[in-house]
Amino acid sequence: MATQHSRSAARVMMAPAVILLLGWMLIPLTMTLYFSFKKYLPLRGGDLGWVGFDNYVRFVSSSAFWPSIQTTLIIVGGVLAITVSLGVLLAILLNQPMWGQGIVRILVIAPFFVMPTVSALVWKNMFMDPNYGLLAHLWKFFGATPVEWLSQASLPSIVMIVSWQWLPFATLILLTAIQSLDSEQLEAAEMDGAPPIKRFGFIVLPHLGRAITVVILIQTIFLLAIFAEIFVTTGGAFGTKTLSYLIFQRVLESQNIGLGSAGGVYAIILANIVAIFLMRIVGKNLDA
Repeated sequence: MATQHSRSAARVMMAPAVILLLGWMLIPLTMTLYFSFKKYLPLRGGDLGWVGFDNYVRFVSSSAFWPSIQTTLIIVGGVLAITVSLGVLLAILLNQPMWGQGIVRILVIAPFFVMPTVSALVWKNMFMDPNYGLLAHLWKFFGATPVEWLSQASLPSIVMIVSWQWLPFATLILLTAIQSLDSEQLEAAEMDGAPPIKRFGFIVLPHLGRAITVVILIQTIFLLAIFAEIFVTTGGAFGTKTLSYLIFQRVLESQNIGLGSAGGVYAIILANIVAIFLMRIVGKNLDA
């Protein structure tokens, strides 16, 4: 049983890491808030003084603001739908005894360790190129005109690329959850004559509730800040400009640190709203 002395020693030993972590989070947040109230143009006069909430008003009244919010939520929703549904199916498949099971699992999980910029370049040049891509050759083989994916179907293409990156993560979490399922429950249901669909719906899927919740929460946090895939493939064109990309344009392309900082605050607010919504809707599974 821990004594008061041991608890105090533990707090002292944890203090440096906690202080470093708080500094790592609070210093950038404080600087973002500070610059969001200033007109700061590094290459056009530098610090031009305080402007109050003018940056916030300008950013939210921009014609690109609400479309970027919509695009961000569409990408997040599409990726979550694909990765969760296919992740469940892949997890069930990988849980079955098969030859070379370990190798197959490694191959399925491997895309998660590929850098976003690299995977986006691979998809852009190897698969989606309208002249030399594998999908273009497939279309030509069936006598169809190749699709210019990144211009004619830009948003679905981004969703496809990002889903390919995050599917291994969802599969790994869900596979771990399936392996913790008591096989006696499935055997008992099978002996009672329950068909596979009912065994999945009433036993497997409820058991995966917590794991699905964890996948949704973690992926949403990272997907709201999606940037690299869009920068490499479409450059924000063809309706793929997310909130993160819009902030990038304001900060680096327009060299307006104050306006970009205001956008960063809006991004924080959006992330918190989505997180609270998800915790209320699906987070109840964590308490079940």
